[in-house]
Amino acid sequence: MSLITLGINYKTAPVEIRERVAFTPENIESSLKEIQHQCDVDEVVILSTCNRTEFYIYAQTEEIKPRITQWLAKQSKLSADELDSYIYEYSERETVNHVLRVASGVDSMILGEPQILGQIKDAYRYSVQAGTVSTLLSRLFQFTFTVAKQIRTDTLIGSSPVSVAFTAVNLAKQIFGELSSYTALFIGAGETIELAARYLHDQEVGRVIVANRTVQRAHDLASNFNGYAIGLDEIPAHISEADIVISSTASREPILLLPTIQKALADRKNRLMFLVDLAVPRDIDPAICDLNDVYLYTIDDLQNVVNENLESRKEAASKAEEIIGVQIEQFLGWRKSLEAVETICALRSDAELKRDETLEKALQFLQRGKSPEEALHFLAHTLTNKIIHAPSTSLKQAGSQGRTELIKSAREIFDLQASNGSRADDKQDSNHTKNQHKNANKTPDKNR
Repeated sequence: MSLITLGINYKTAPVEIRERVAFTPENIESSLKEIQHQCDVDEVVILSTCNRTEFYIYAQTEEIKPRITQWLAKQSKLSADELDSYIYEYSERETVNHVLRVASGVDSMILGEPQILGQIKDAYRYSVQAGTVSTLLSRLFQFTFTVAKQIRTDTLIGSSPVSVAFTAVNLAKQIFGELSSYTALFIGAGETIELAARYLHDQEVGRVIVANRTVQRAHDLASNFNGYAIGLDEIPAHISEADIVISSTASREPILLLPTIQKALADRKNRLMFLVDLAVPRDIDPAICDLNDVYLYTIDDLQNVVNENLESRKEAASKAEEIIGVQIEQFLGWRKSLEAVETICALRSDAELKRDETLEKALQFLQRGKSPEEALHFLAHTLTNKIIHAPSTSLKQAGSQGRTELIKSAREIFDLQASNGSRADDKQDSNHTKNQHKNANKTPDKNR
């Protein structure tokens, strides 16, 4: 049985390939069932995010990758040869190491990002619903959740923001505290602004206004956060409403000028304003920084904070790797024990079968009028021979082949050792020798 991982991620494939092999909540369960039956795997979990699509698989055969690649090529309408160049494959130990690193954020594009653990939990839940996980992958993912939680608790890997958008929101919280009574104005409608808006929305900011050169684009973004849209030319009329202003456009000239903010502060009766300029060239006139009741941060200011936080996360990641190294051995130890359990079950089943067959024959002895004593002797003698026949034959063959390690293992397995560690037959020989010496030292009784 093989435990492997096959995957494509941001390190091995560009976004145009990753988006072709991504799965949605709507199609993931049917895909799991298809893989299980068409690719002949026992268990499978699919993890699909914007940065990775990975298959965690437990199967009877090791020839998994060609079948998964062919299936995925058909789904993504890519050639198998092209797809194969992007796919990585991890063996059992590597799989355990990889899933622990992914879940703890060590393998993420943004080191320590917390969303991935929730995404892995969703992936496992989909597999449970599809019926494509059993003993091994269930144990692996439950184990992964526990270790990831330990890493989050014992290290600082996710404690400090490492994106400029999140850092801006974090600063806003430090300045204003609870944000539910405050208004945020976003200037621009690109990816950075969308990310900052999402972070602020998660912090339950009171109102959202989005200003953009294309008002429809502003409306599309604002509608995601129950906000409203305005054009850039409408900013002077609304700027006094904003407690938090975050700007990121491609404008070649500043959008917020000193007189505009001076008037806004007067309208606000000098209530505090927090301004963040994430644009290059800058959207906000740097002279605004000299005004009272204004906090103005540029992308360079925030990047310095991000760099400091990233160093902190790197130190935490090193500690996380140490925890992962220890936990890998724990899981693999459990994994190896499964083989022993399977063998024990097979041994017990075989012994019980021999017992039932022999008992049936012993009962027939009684039915034919044999005495209970004869039936018991038959039962004991026959059952003993049946149980030791196979191991005795194997041990004789091992002896003739000089396989002393197997013979030693058999003595250990069947507990053929004395309490002092010597072989049981050695003890018998020793006792026999002692008795000979004892008898030799006795004075003969001539009258007997």
